[in-house]
Amino acid sequence: MANFRYIAWSEYGNLADALGEKVRASGKKFDLVVGIARGGIPVAMVVADHLDVKIDFVNVKSYSDIGKRAPPVILSTLTEKIEGKDILLVDDLVDQGDTIAFLRKYLLDMKPRLLETAVLFKKPWSKAEPDYYLEEVSEWIVFPFELGEVSRLRGTTEAHGEKGPRSA
Repeated sequence: MANFRYIAWSEYGNLADALGEKVRASGKKFDLVVGIARGGIPVAMVVADHLDVKIDFVNVKSYSDIGKRAPPVILSTLTEKIEGKDILLVDDLVDQGDTIAFLRKYLLDMKPRLLETAVLFKKPWSKAEPDYYLEEVSEWIVFPFELGEVSRLRGTTEAHGEKGPRSA
């Protein structure tokens, strides 16, 4: 079973701000931030705010359960045209790298001028190397907006302050 690292809302806000500032401090100008739904949406919103640019989203599913991967599938796509634009693709973390690699190819087919990536966390075994990230981690990161979901998947109520299996 994976080791879990729980991120509180205050830490999450600080991390999103730090990523936004890191990208802004690079001096690169982006025309659009593209957030990867679901986990990349809040981070992308903060990064777009730091960069003072428009935001759009692409919805991709690549997990079926904790640690159980599925091939990436696009559930919904962009509304903005990205041809000839400088794009920053944002997610909460990159694990194996399949989703980022899949979306890089998908978005590059739309002919942006530049496509870079930014995430809060990167796993050491990732095949994809994001252009911007804050920390390399091995544990399973549990963000504050997924406490209930992770608790249900693990069959416990520990995310809500109790330890042990759920009772019926």
